[in-house]
Amino acid sequence: MLLTLSEQFSNVSLKDMRRPGASSPGNFIIGGLFPIHAGVLKPSRLSQPQEFICTGFSISGLIQSLAMIHAVETLNTSPVLTDLGITLGYRIHDTCSDVTTALRVTEDFTPENYCPPNISECSQPTTAIIGAYNSEMSISVARELSLYLIPQVSYASTADILSDKSRFPAFSRTVPSDMHQTSAMVKLLQKNEWTWIGVVTTDGDYGRSALESFLSQAFQAGICVAFREVLPDSVTNEKRLESAVNRAIETLDGNTKVRVVVSFTKPEHMRCLFKALLNRSQSPEQRLWVASDNWSTSQYVITHEELNRIGWVVGFSFESRDISSFQDFIMNMDFTREVQRNSFLRELSTLAYKNMGQVYTVADLLTNSINAGDVSSIEMAVNAIAHALAKLCTDRNCTVPGSVYPWELLPGLRNCSFEMDGFTYTFDENGDINLGYHISMWNSSGQSIRTVNVVSVYNQQNNSLTVTDLHLNLTSKCSDSCNPGQFKKTTEGQHICCYDCIDCAPNQFTNSSDMDQCYSCDSDLEWAEPGSSFCKPKTVEFFSWTDTFALLLLSLAAVGVVVVGFVSFLFLWHRNSPVVKAAGGPLCQLILFSLVGSFASSVFFVGRPTNVQCKIRQVLYALSFTLCVSCILVKSLKILLAFQMKLMHQSHQNKFYKPYVIICLCVLVQGANCTWWLVHFSPHRTYIINTNSILEECHEGSYVAFGVVLGFTALLALICFIFAFQGRKLPQKYNESKFITFGMLIYLMAWVIFIPIYVTTTGMYLPAVEMVVILISNYGILSCHFFPKCYAIIFRKMHNTRDEFMKNVYEYSKKTTASLGDLLSPEVYKSLESSYTISSLPHLFPENTESKKTPEFTPPLFTITEKLKLKHKRSLSI
Repeated sequence: MLLTLSEQFSNVSLKDMRRPGASSPGNFIIGGLFPIHAGVLKPSRLSQPQEFICTGFSISGLIQSLAMIHAVETLNTSPVLTDLGITLGYRIHDTCSDVTTALRVTEDFTPENYCPPNISECSQPTTAIIGAYNSEMSISVARELSLYLIPQVSYASTADILSDKSRFPAFSRTVPSDMHQTSAMVKLLQKNEWTWIGVVTTDGDYGRSALESFLSQAFQAGICVAFREVLPDSVTNEKRLESAVNRAIETLDGNTKVRVVVSFTKPEHMRCLFKALLNRSQSPEQRLWVASDNWSTSQYVITHEELNRIGWVVGFSFESRDISSFQDFIMNMDFTREVQRNSFLRELSTLAYKNMGQVYTVADLLTNSINAGDVSSIEMAVNAIAHALAKLCTDRNCTVPGSVYPWELLPGLRNCSFEMDGFTYTFDENGDINLGYHISMWNSSGQSIRTVNVVSVYNQQNNSLTVTDLHLNLTSKCSDSCNPGQFKKTTEGQHICCYDCIDCAPNQFTNSSDMDQCYSCDSDLEWAEPGSSFCKPKTVEFFSWTDTFALLLLSLAAVGVVVVGFVSFLFLWHRNSPVVKAAGGPLCQLILFSLVGSFASSVFFVGRPTNVQCKIRQVLYALSFTLCVSCILVKSLKILLAFQMKLMHQSHQNKFYKPYVIICLCVLVQGANCTWWLVHFSPHRTYIINTNSILEECHEGSYVAFGVVLGFTALLALICFIFAFQGRKLPQKYNESKFITFGMLIYLMAWVIFIPIYVTTTGMYLPAVEMVVILISNYGILSCHFFPKCYAIIFRKMHNTRDEFMKNVYEYSKKTTASLGDLLSPEVYKSLESSYTISSLPHLFPENTESKKTPEFTPPLFTITEKLKLKHKRSLSI
């Protein structure tokens, strides 16, 4: 029925349009501009100015004019005006949805046309104008009304340009600017991740303004516009419109990934576009159509059957309030009386009777076509003008004609506040009202299209969008989403929405989808694998107590301490035995004590290092092992002095051989080295940042100082080795030189191997390298110096006697002198043998437990040998 009426041509001449279609007297006249007709019929050739014919009756335009009439009549009975004794009148004109026509009828509101030549009675001055409907028309009308500063309040024009008061000083509106509508659209697209969309608009002022605002905000939100199709603003040129529509459909067919299309067109345009889509294909690709307020509430764009084939429509409409009073006004209207003074109703009655007979009444037809948003906006416009007048009339007598000039209302409309149905509405300095949007999903059930499902609300005050009930399994993207751990890489010249997904580099991450770049992990504390969605904390590494190798080494150190304790106890128990005394007596306990310190130092190489731990471990080992090697050095020197010193030097032996002084001197020198090291190049804890771990270790401070400390110990070991090597042929019972030689050789080889390994090894097992060398050195000393003695004490007790030791020395002496006897005469050899009696070696032979008297010192065996050689030379010379 609506489609049929909208297509009817009602030949209304502009001569008739110069008179208002509806009017009513009052103290103040409000003009109205409404699209009662859908267009004008223009001749193909214009040779001179002609008057056009308005065509296509618009029921929605009539309802808008009736909403103004109802609002005026309601306010005339309200205290806002009755307390002041004034009333409002109206004079309503039809714009015929044409800018030229709108400008012509606007002349009726200007001062020059208050008394037209062909009208006998002068009309009252117009105080304010309500209208026009679309932005292009309002822009043109506003330019004309600005010449006289006549206030204009639009109920539907949303172009952002109209907020510019420098160009449109008299313009206000009861709808939000397109800037808010496009912002709400962008937020809806962004919230649903629809980033690859198309736009259809018109080439009028409204279409261009809305498109510019939308593109600007969409770009900032990361939404890409795949195409922009511009349709002619006028629908009267059918050939041009059809060409533009076909071009738009071809563009849609070529962009299959675009599943969302935003439209800033008029209802007529969308009707033509949908019709062409359905004619081209029985099953067109379903898309989501985002409708601007220009056609979001239109009832005749598409039928419910066609909507199921097209897809979905989400419409943006202005917030509306309760309009039940207006519906009652329509139902209770006396049409017989109203048609006499309202030519628009008279024309509707004629058309309805011709097309529908008595099936529907005019009231039913009007009620079913009400747009709540338009009605609310018109009522707000009338209320705003009424409150502005009431504010002026509190200080003057407004019942006198000419008491208020139109431009005096402008300050009252700026920042004006008024209340309707419990809600307070305010104009800002730009003449825009604080109104939001309802976002509704078109419902295809029933016999007509209705926007019944409000799925979201946009609040203009805080620029927020609340999605309540929008559930669409719809994807509109140029490229698939990049997963966490990837970033979007666009090719030069492409839209930012068309990209490749690239894995993040090592130590970088993205923690959400579709990120433009990867974030870097904290290189000191975190790391990430390629393509990671989060950073992992770096593992802190050190030679841990729970490490299997550490437990093994610590177990060996503990076993070493136990073995040292056992050996110490055994030596104390047999301290008076020849084996213990020949091994050094008290020096053995000192060596064992130093080994305990050396074993204990290995404990400080395990665990999370600290500055104190780093200092203790090297110093403790250096001093402990220096004490050990010093004691062994004294033993080597004692053996060398006892068996190989020449007879002429025997008198100096007791004077220079001070074992404990030598030991203390060596330890003090090493202590000085360690002190110098700790003061100037102190070892400390340090961190080595690796790719996925943090290595905590001890830094030795100075490898030169570290080398000096270890080198001093190695020097002592080398001297021991040299001394012991010279005494390798001594008597079996006293010949520790072999064991000292082997023990020092183990130590030197271990540390020589340690140096290149330590320098080239990195990581958490570096302390284990030194622990191994320490354990090898300690066990080498135990094995070579103490285990043979323990074996002799435990398993060869019959040899652990003084007589056995004396017998061994005597046999060694006899064997040595016998080897020289071949070179001497029998008389010389016999005299030498009888002249020297080996009775005691004070530094080697254990004392007689039965007698404490020290026997007279007898020259050692090697001194006897040298004496024999001297005698032999003299015999040969004789």
